[in-house]
Amino acid sequence: MQIYLDYSATTPTHPQVIERVATILQHHWGNPSSLHTWGQDTATVIEMAREQVAELINANPDQIIFTSGGTEADNLAIIGVAQQYNRPRHIIISSVEHSAIAEPCKQLEQQGWQITRLPVNRQGRVDPLDLKAAIQSDTVLISIIYGQSEVGTLQPIEELGSIARERGVLFHTDAVQVAARCDIDVRKLPVDLLSLSSHKIYGMQGSGALYVRAGVDILPLLRGGGQEKGLRSGTPAVPAIAAFGLAAELAQKDLISEKMRLIALRDRLFDLLADYPYLLPTGDRFYRLPHHVSFIVRPDDNSHITGKQLVRQLNLAGIGISSGAACHSGKLSPSPILKAMGYSDREALAGIRLTLGRDTSAADIDWTALVLKQVIDRCLSKIWVKTPSF
Repeated sequence: MQIYLDYSATTPTHPQVIERVATILQHHWGNPSSLHTWGQDTATVIEMAREQVAELINANPDQIIFTSGGTEADNLAIIGVAQQYNRPRHIIISSVEHSAIAEPCKQLEQQGWQITRLPVNRQGRVDPLDLKAAIQSDTVLISIIYGQSEVGTLQPIEELGSIARERGVLFHTDAVQVAARCDIDVRKLPVDLLSLSSHKIYGMQGSGALYVRAGVDILPLLRGGGQEKGLRSGTPAVPAIAAFGLAAELAQKDLISEKMRLIALRDRLFDLLADYPYLLPTGDRFYRLPHHVSFIVRPDDNSHITGKQLVRQLNLAGIGISSGAACHSGKLSPSPILKAMGYSDREALAGIRLTLGRDTSAADIDWTALVLKQVIDRCLSKIWVKTPSF
């Protein structure tokens, strides 16, 4: 039995999306910047995808800027705002941001910018009062992740965005994990910039988008031919963009029913493991991504199992999970997200993440819970055998 439970890292490309990509490669391969028929035919493909992605978050199509993925969208939001200023200013982020936000902010910090990293509680949530207190006269941007990829916590984005808007500060959110899993309406949500990624919603890797509210000015990271309204130069990756568009349309059709199905499976997995003494749930159980389950392995003081070890052991059993965010899974170092939530170095090495998707069944959940317990029990028995007694 092969069970994939790492949908927050990437999703399998939807079969209809694969068919769409094949059609694009065969019949719509022109350069969309060209004025002839081949080029304009391809340009139409891109604009159709722009409408489809915009519909997913209830935006206007001209507010969607296509990028190479969520990382570029995040970087464009942060650096695109910052480079408008001729001297360093102040930016506020949370202490549990994805590295695509945290790293460009570190870069700005080295250039003299002041970066405030808001603390979070044990569940990984930002307190809106902390945001209010952190805003300064020279604050130009606030960026708070919508759904945390490692522990699943959803932030109070509507409240945080309202605080930013009241104070006249631009507000960005990384919604990569939230899009197509929860309803997003940028006409109601007080955000100015919002990042998306295709391969998280059953599109293909290599395409993302930044929503830019009308009237918001940012400067490009890439300069050249002036594509995407001058904000993202370079010949567009047409097959990837078309895939993004169709994936967004398909996700929109069954968003509510799929969300409820995933919540039921998520809670089933939590419940099946609730009485197992060596797993401690992480993140907020109520304000949580619908597809997301996460734990810290907490054996006794005489033993220690890392999340990376469990990933390897479960992989041998045919089950794919992650030890934290995918971009950190190859590093045996304490998770900065878990550290920010108050966990020790030892605990922050022992985090695991199981994320569900459209192919996940109740049988998959039941089998995974059984195997996970057996794997941990086996690992502990080996550790106990090696531990000398005095």
